[in-house]
Formats: sequence, structure tokens, C-alpha cells
Amino acid sequence: MNALAEYRAVQRSTADDAVARHAELVRRIAHHMAARLPASVEVDDLIQAGMIGLIEASRSYDPDQGASFETYASIRIRGSMIDEIRRGDWVPRSVHRRARDAAAAMRQLEQATGRAATPQEVAARLEMPLPEYMRLLEDASRGQVLSLDSHVEDHGEVTLHSGGLNPQQNLERGDFGRELAEAIGQLPEREQLVLSLYYEQELNLKEIGAVLGVSESRVCQIHGQAVLRLRGRLSQYESRDAGLEDA
Repeated sequence: MNALAEYRAVQRSTADDAVARHAELVRRIAHHMAARLPASVEVDDLIQAGMIGLIEASRSYDPDQGASFETYASIRIRGSMIDEIRRGDWVPRSVHRRARDAAAAMRQLEQATGRAATPQEVAARLEMPLPEYMRLLEDASRGQVLSLDSHVEDHGEVTLHSGGLNPQQNLERGDFGRELAEAIGQLPEREQLVLSLYYEQELNLKEIGAVLGVSESRVCQIHGQAVLRLRGRLSQYESRDAGLEDA
């Protein structure tokens, strides 16, 4: 066996070992993500996509970047799952459109009053009955359940996967993480708590409801309100994303 063939054999063996050791990580992330999504999203599809992400992570991991392999692999696994869901695009366009309108209305109200807009105020601005707006929040939560995850994938972990970006793009992606943290810190306390339990503690909506003593539907509404509020406050990044994707 020549040196190149031997190197490739060792590389394949190392990758196979990493995949075998971390297959349970893929399943854990898939089941956690599936619990936050509609039943139409098959957990097996997420696992399949996540395994591809794990394989890619095993081939591209660089320990000199400072992150552990499990941390790096988790990012790649989640990214692959998010890409799979994006390709499916199971959220109706009407939900995206109404969510954008609600986020814009919320931003306008908050700029005018200098405080967090209430659901009643946003519903009135949209000329929408309050029960219909609350249903929109649930739809937005389901439809944008990955929005913070995907923005962090796109903007947050710059050192782990920023190849091909110019310095200005790297700067903008780092700015997003800082501005997101600041925007979350300005949310109403209950919305901050739901986001913390959801994204940091990785509880699903039903589990958060048990912690807070409210229904899963109510948690979904609070989550939707928080995500729309953040979307309105960070709206400048939506236009930048289109440019980054084309870069």
C-alpha cells in the first residue's frame, strides 16, 4: 500500500470510528428537534440528514479551532437537519407572509412607544381579531421554530464554518450574535424564560408548559411572540442573508 492509499485508509477508519461513536448524538438531536416540529416531519428523515452532517463533520473537523468534536459535530448535524426541513418547506407561504407583517407591526409599535408591544396592540394594528392573532402566533412558532437555530448556524459560530467569507461578512455574522443576545435581554421576562428553556435547556413546548404551569398551546404563543419580536428587532439581517447566500 502506498503512502497516499494508507493515508486515505486511516482517514476513512477515523471517520467511521467517529460516526459509530456519535450515532446516538444524531438520534438524540433528531428526536429533540422532532418534538418541536409538526408530525409531518419524520424523525427518520432527520436522522438520515443528521448522519450526513456527522460524516461531513468527521471529515472536516479541525481540533486547532478549539472546539470539541462533539460541539462541532452537533452544529453540523443540526445544520444538516435544518437544511432538510428547509428543502421540505412544510410551512405555507401565507404563514411566512403574515408572520412578516406581524413582526413589522410589532417593530413599528415598539419604536413608537419605546416598550414591548402587547398582543392586543399588534392585533389591533393588523386589524385582526385577537383570537386570530393568537393562532397566528402558534403558526409562527411552528413555522419559525428553527429560525433562531438557523440564524445561529448562519451567523453565530463563525470560527467553525466561515470558509469562503470575506472579512466584512465575518464581521456581520459576529455582529448578529451580539445583537441577538442584546435583543433577547430586552424581551419581556416570560418570553426570555421560554427561549432559555427552549434553546438553552432544550426542553420542548410540552415540557416548558409543565414547568410554567400553562398549556402547550400557551407556550407556543409565547414562543411565537418572542420570535416575531426578535425578527422585527433584527430585521436588517434578513436583507443581508439574501446577499450572503448569493456570495
